[in-house]
Amino acid sequence: MTTDAITVTDAGLETVLLFHERLDLPHFAAFPLLDDPSGRAAMRRYFAAFVAIADERGLPIVLDTPTWRANADWGARLGCDAGALARANAAAVAFVRELVDGRADALVEGAIGPRGDGYVVGERMTPDEAEAYHSAQVRSLRDAGADQVSAMTLTSADEAIGVVRAAAAAGIPIVPSFTVETDGRLPDGSELGDAIALVDAETDGAALTWMVNCAHPDHVAPGLARATPAVRDRIGALRVNASRQSHAELDAADELDAGDPTQLGADVAALRALVPHVRILGGCCGTDARHVAAIVDAWGSAPTP
Repeated sequence: MTTDAITVTDAGLETVLLFHERLDLPHFAAFPLLDDPSGRAAMRRYFAAFVAIADERGLPIVLDTPTWRANADWGARLGCDAGALARANAAAVAFVRELVDGRADALVEGAIGPRGDGYVVGERMTPDEAEAYHSAQVRSLRDAGADQVSAMTLTSADEAIGVVRAAAAAGIPIVPSFTVETDGRLPDGSELGDAIALVDAETDGAALTWMVNCAHPDHVAPGLARATPAVRDRIGALRVNASRQSHAELDAADELDAGDPTQLGADVAALRALVPHVRILGGCCGTDARHVAAIVDAWGSAPTP
């Protein structure tokens, strides 16, 4: 197995906590569990499994903070004001830093989520509005000592432009990420490749690299195939869903569709021909350590394009 330059990341934190740990997550938010001893213990178990995957394979690791919902709109739904959110983001960075303390090959990545749902396009923001909106969380994560930030499950180029600009202004590297529907297009109907190219053009290519997340490889593939080689070369990370179900179907599901970890690994590895520069591999909804181990191993075994 060739795993040169692969970096392990984690998986579907929220679905693991909901369906495996049977914890309550109002509004799909994990950060409130930092205030609960049992919640912190569950998250330690979750993250420890990915550290073990990296250790067993001698690979570096990047772990995301449990702050995907720790922004103003979602925080307000959970009764958190700006001060409480700043403290939660700081506590999340400290929590994850503790888990990788002493490792020279580990990065703590501050996770940022969309202002809206992540599965559907809500109220649209201009790039300027998105920059202003996300700046507070970006700065909180930076000030707490995050090595870089990610902006996952974005549904439109305008929000991505804003959050990339916010990170650039704060002086912290960012890995933005779009999600796609079953046809490989963003939830707003945009082509994946067009959206990445637009954001790069409007931000002078400020993103460290690009990610696609929260979609099954079968749904990601069409969007990648329609993108230009130059855009595909900008994609350096994948965090896929275990299920082939659409976002609408997943949103309505009462039971977890964890799929087949081995098959998911093979499905992700099949994308290597389209995105040969991907180095960060992990999972999203429905996935856990089994899936990530299978993805890493299958990718490393796939022929080099």
